[in-house]
Amino acid sequence: MGNWKTRTILIGAVLGAAAGLIAAYILVQRAGETQQAPRLNAGDGVKVGLGVLGVLRLISDIGTRK
Repeated sequence: MGNWKTRTILIGAVLGAAAGLIAAYILVQRAGETQQAPRLNAGDGVKVGLGVLGVLRLISDIGTRK
């Protein structure tokens, strides 16, 4: 794997982990405000999944632009 490929994968992994940590932090903060544990149902999971797919589609479009 080339140097730029490895760097791109590592940057993506770090950004993905950071986004996950921020999302978890927001959930914990909101749960602290309401004094209730967050409850995610199937509908919430579908919304998150579709949002992630949308972001991935945007990223793949950036990679194919000329």
